[in-house]
Amino acid sequence: MDRYGSQYGPDVTFLGAERCSLQDPDSLRACDVVILGAPFDGGTSHRPGTRFGPQAIRTCDYLPHNASRPSLAMGRDAFCDLIIRDAGDVEMFSGDARRALGQLEMAVESVASNGALPIILGGDHSITYADVRGVANVRGHGSVSLIHFDAHADTGHIEFGSLWGHGAPMRRLIESGAIRGDQFLQLGLRGYWPPPEVLRWMAQHRMRSYEMAEIEHRGLMVCIDEAIETALQCSEAVFLSVDIDVCDPAAAPGTGTPEPGGLSARALLDAVRRICSRVPLAGVDVVEVSPPYDHADITALLANRVVLEALSSIARSGEEGGDAQQWDPTRPLLDRHVDEG
Repeated sequence: MDRYGSQYGPDVTFLGAERCSLQDPDSLRACDVVILGAPFDGGTSHRPGTRFGPQAIRTCDYLPHNASRPSLAMGRDAFCDLIIRDAGDVEMFSGDARRALGQLEMAVESVASNGALPIILGGDHSITYADVRGVANVRGHGSVSLIHFDAHADTGHIEFGSLWGHGAPMRRLIESGAIRGDQFLQLGLRGYWPPPEVLRWMAQHRMRSYEMAEIEHRGLMVCIDEAIETALQCSEAVFLSVDIDVCDPAAAPGTGTPEPGGLSARALLDAVRRICSRVPLAGVDVVEVSPPYDHADITALLANRVVLEALSSIARSGEEGGDAQQWDPTRPLLDRHVDEG
């Protein structure tokens, strides 16, 4: 079977990246990073539309789609420093969640087994079950930690009679054995869900959740550094899952279940940069972008920049002496670039 391309709309790649094919292992083995689209909203509990998220994240940029994005902050162009390819969308029928997630799991497993880092563009958050399972199938179940940005814990049991909704992937992952409960680090929780019985289940499985009140009191970077330390005590690699609703709806209105009181866009980008610079990554997904509820592409552009921050940070941390822990963002921009040039 040839490369599927785009399930919705024209077959465009992430900012003009070259194409690769899931059916061609040689094209995957040549990559450092493979981008996959997961256009699925069959797990949505409230406002649908995330099936159009991958297309929006790929195309939302005011600069030329020329596969080049030099980062002012990182001083690197990830498209030059890494071999980044786009494998297109995984065919995912929203009317059959189990089949769709199974197809995505096989696609992510194929990328990981050929040595490339999968970055998955969602799609609702149910896709994280397939994303993490696909990586764990290669690296070993219980060998990967998960750092999870979200307004919601996503540890529900059965929602609307289904095991596979976007409010349950983290519970399904723990139940499957792909990830241990003490390997889950969640940041940004707030609001009025989940109920007490779900919180008790989370505590029994030793999950660690940083609610927004704790983040505000202790500081986001303090909490992130603690989460990184915990994640690396348990595992050799980390999967990063970013639900765009971790941000306040002012920064990300185009999402299915917005919850006031979240992170700013700036705080999320700083957090992604810090994590991707400091941990060995097993995979990344960015989920819950719902273009029908977006305004002026605010949410899609933020998700696009989350991916770029991850890529730029990976490029910098991957070079000799490039550990971003030693990088001083307070130095004047031109001084940094002169020194590094």
